Amino acid sequence: MLEVDRLVMDYGGFRAVDHCSFEVREGSITGLIGPNGAGKTTLFNLIAGAFPPTEGSIRYLGKTITKLSTDKRFHRGLVRTFQIPHEFHRLTALENLMMVPPGQAGESLVANWLSYGRVRETEAKVRARAEEALEFLELTHLANERAGNLSGGQKKLLELGRTMMTDARLVLLDEPAAGVNRTLLRKLEEKIAILNKERGYTFILIEHDMEMIEKLCDPVICMAEGKVLIQGDFATVRSDPRVLEAYLGETVGDAA
Repeated sequence: MLEVDRLVMDYGGFRAVDHCSFEVREGSITGLIGPNGAGKTTLFNLIAGAFPPTEGSIRYLGKTITKLSTDKRFHRGLVRTFQIPHEFHRLTALENLMMVPPGQAGESLVANWLSYGRVRETEAKVRARAEEALEFLELTHLANERAGNLSGGQKKLLELGRTMMTDARLVLLDEPAAGVNRTLLRKLEEKIAILNKERGYTFILIEHDMEMIEKLCDPVICMAEGKVLIQGDFATVRSDPRVLEAYLGETVGDAA
């Protein structure tokens, strides 16, 4: 589904991503791990189209998208979430979801005057889809609550819900576990797994929570200093000496 070929990203004299190459197969949940500063989020930004790479190429669904704009990638089903949720905090949870689908009839001033029936019909369909997403995420009781009042975990669930309001095929999840309590984290894991297995979503998941990575991800890619160290199943990656030195050593030691 996704082919990243020798991507490089330079900021002046600093190389944040250093000739990264890997593939993501359709229907997988690929874990992306590594210490802070490894280049993971920069890599996400390149894949999502936030800025062009210094070198290298990106292919998605068999086509090169290296120079494609973010919105065109979005319309092709490549979407992302953020470590810090980007909700519209004054809008309700339901309204946040209803804002997502592009090309709604009500976005046109002329249509609001001349095609009011079509506008209402479109809005009703979008609302029904948003209500279905809230029900799936078990957030129906918060439908009319301002998004800014939600807890960190609830905002992460809402971020996931926003991907459900698109025709998403590949979703980039940036540290979904960050700031989430253990109860909501287990729920978030459950919803990601269901979207993957039952609805066909492919995910790439940046995460520091190794329990979540072990439960959900195969394969796992470890980055350090802008480079891909290894790609494989969780057990293989966890036991690799380079990974232990770069990142997992302290985590495994703490877990023991």
